[in-house]
Amino acid sequence: MKVSIASDHRGVHIKARIAQALESNGHTVFDEGADCEDASDYPDFASIVAQKVSQGQCDRGILICGTGIGMAITANKYSGVRAAPCYDEVMVELSRRHNDLNVLCLGGDLIGDRNIDDLILLWMRTEFEGGRHARRVDKILSIENDNVVEG
Repeated sequence: MKVSIASDHRGVHIKARIAQALESNGHTVFDEGADCEDASDYPDFASIVAQKVSQGQCDRGILICGTGIGMAITANKYSGVRAAPCYDEVMVELSRRHNDLNVLCLGGDLIGDRNIDDLILLWMRTEFEGGRHARRVDKILSIENDNVVEG
């Protein structure tokens, strides 16, 4: 799979590790920044990743900021993007099974001692269940389409 990843300054310390885990498992990674711990603005990076997922240039995205919340808010402004912050194995797995999450948002300050590689790989290998969940995801897309404001 093609995966676009980015972080602001608060996620730089784990972004390289995530990229390495993905590449070691056969995924193609596009690192969209940041490249240092100098203060930066998460919407700039979330926009790059979300646009790539929205336009089909990448299959999935991973975003890291302090909490993952700001990245998720920004990414969800893009058509077809379903982004959410997830902090543990249960959230990561259910985000894929039930919501077909295509942009995973992580809190660089909240991960703690969890093995980030295991979280990422669980998210990558978990399939969407479809069924009743597909109906709900379709409703989300319909709401999105009905509320798009043309510039």
